[in-house]
Amino acid sequence: MATAAVLSVAKRNLRVEMKQRLRALSAEERLRQSRLLTEKVLAHSKYQESQRISIFLSMQDEIETEEIIKDIFQSGKTCFIPQYKFKSNHMDMVKLFSAEEIFSLPKTSWNIRQPSDEVREEALSTGGLDLIFMPGLGFDKQGNRLGRGKGYYDTYLKRCLQHQERKPYTIALAFKEQICGAVPVGESDMRIDEVLYEDT
Repeated sequence: MATAAVLSVAKRNLRVEMKQRLRALSAEERLRQSRLLTEKVLAHSKYQESQRISIFLSMQDEIETEEIIKDIFQSGKTCFIPQYKFKSNHMDMVKLFSAEEIFSLPKTSWNIRQPSDEVREEALSTGGLDLIFMPGLGFDKQGNRLGRGKGYYDTYLKRCLQHQERKPYTIALAFKEQICGAVPVGESDMRIDEVLYEDT
């Protein structure tokens, strides 16, 4: 296990490389891979059998999730989205009422839409989650994930383990350019069950 300092530098360097790779992707290519992954998700047995699903609202350098969100509602499933607490690593997964509601949500300083501080149903207080779609900057084929450095998802997954009998299944949505040989990880990094990308 690498020391904390070595690990921190390795992660930082890989984040720089991943951001460069993502910036080099054209809008058309991002859309092409997003459509392909949407098809993979909708056909996925874990998605089909899950009722309570958490999914991120895409930033510009992430797989576009809008069509998946629409399908969650059309399929009668329950959709939860991240609500980040800034200046901390705390995140809740709060209930989204409709796919259309996304466009009326305020944008944060990170340019992510999320509900303001009104009280909404939080997934873990009402029965937990079956499936969590995970964002990230880089992934390897072993399910290791490079996040953006805040620890929101790792912390949330640990909360899931405390509140649920069964751990939610986790699927990362990635551009094939985000797949690395090996992502440097520490003890607090949670492994993902499955990384979905074009070549899987």
